[in-house]
Amino acid sequence: MTATTSPTPPTTPRRVALASAVGTAIEWYDFYLYATATALVFNTLFFPSISPTAGTLAAFATYAAGFGARPIGAIVAGHIGDRVGRKAVLVGALVLMGSATTLIGVLPGYASIGALAPTLLVVLRLLQGFAVGGEWGGAAVLSTEHAPPRRRGWFGSFTQIGSPAGMLLATGSLSLVRALTTSESFLAWGWRIPFLASALLVAVGLVIRLRLEDAPEFVALREKNEVVRMPVVEVLRTAPREVLLTTGLRLSQIGLYTLITTYGLTYVAQKLGKASSAGLLAVVVVSAIGLATTPLWALLSDRVGRRRPYLFGSIGGTVGLALFFLAVDAGSTLLIVLAAVIAVNLLHDSMYGPQAAWFAEVFDVRVRYSGASLGYQIGSVLSGGFAPLAAAALLVAGGGSPWWIVVAFAGLSVLTTTAALLAPDPSRREERTLQTAAT
Repeated sequence: MTATTSPTPPTTPRRVALASAVGTAIEWYDFYLYATATALVFNTLFFPSISPTAGTLAAFATYAAGFGARPIGAIVAGHIGDRVGRKAVLVGALVLMGSATTLIGVLPGYASIGALAPTLLVVLRLLQGFAVGGEWGGAAVLSTEHAPPRRRGWFGSFTQIGSPAGMLLATGSLSLVRALTTSESFLAWGWRIPFLASALLVAVGLVIRLRLEDAPEFVALREKNEVVRMPVVEVLRTAPREVLLTTGLRLSQIGLYTLITTYGLTYVAQKLGKASSAGLLAVVVVSAIGLATTPLWALLSDRVGRRRPYLFGSIGGTVGLALFFLAVDAGSTLLIVLAAVIAVNLLHDSMYGPQAAWFAEVFDVRVRYSGASLGYQIGSVLSGGFAPLAAAALLVAGGGSPWWIVVAFAGLSVLTTTAALLAPDPSRREERTLQTAAT
């Protein structure tokens, strides 16, 4: 008698969408967990020998270091993903991210090993950045390549859902541990629990991702031996404009998100005291709502094109950020939450929802992983990585007033709006082609 094995279930658009959502949620959980801990504990545990303001700046500098590694991850992942396959890179990125996050959970603080503690923290953050640099592009490309032509925004949005889901998990887990422990216990060991939990989440993600297959479009290219030898070089040679425009599309989107969900925690703590839970509550609320608003904006982009929702968010983002600072200065938890919902769910999500499909659509299948990843990650570094650090410095320069931060962000909004006006919108061109064929 011979043993039989059950065949692998077919890779359908829904299965890929689910795997993208779960996998990216775990990746972003790890990445945002660090971001939230930066605002809450890292300045105290790893930089205690300097002033609180300098400690905050140093902690946000390590946060920025993770963003600096993301383009490198994008280059390596893009090369492998465009030559070998999208699935292989996604599995490797998940394992690397989970390993780095778990190790942060057991990392001794400055009081135990001195300057080696922040050094190792930076190294692990760089590994996190390298991993997430390869994650997003693969998930976005895989989900959109499997999707029907008129539903790419919708299916691509499941990659985007991973961001609010990961933020919800990260913020929720830290908030829960913080609520169940004393301030001393939280700083001593409580904050480590969510980091250690990453190992379990990664195991779940691997079970799901190992059951996927690459899209037929890419498989056919690989079987014909038509893959590009140097995808990153090729995309920079043949589509430099698209790389530049997708970078621009990323600037105010990621900048707005990090200013509200990462720097905003520090700003709330400075204005209302470290005991205030208003900042964490706002992040939890917008993350939960984002699970619905992100795909809804993407669904709208399938109907009206990617450009219109994007322009709405890029033009209105500065107003949303200003409202958030005004709400914090007013000291009302309700107003802080409402302002965060306007800034993130109404304005940010109108850009983030359609983003996966738009970035994937503008690049040819031969260089799609590399192109989408480069634009996304370079924009992440230029804006999101340095936004909290720049905001902390601008607050000091402004004598405690946040309005220099708003002015600087307005510059990012102008760049993103310009990119949205200039970027091609293949979804509209493809819809007109299908309508013509039908008649």
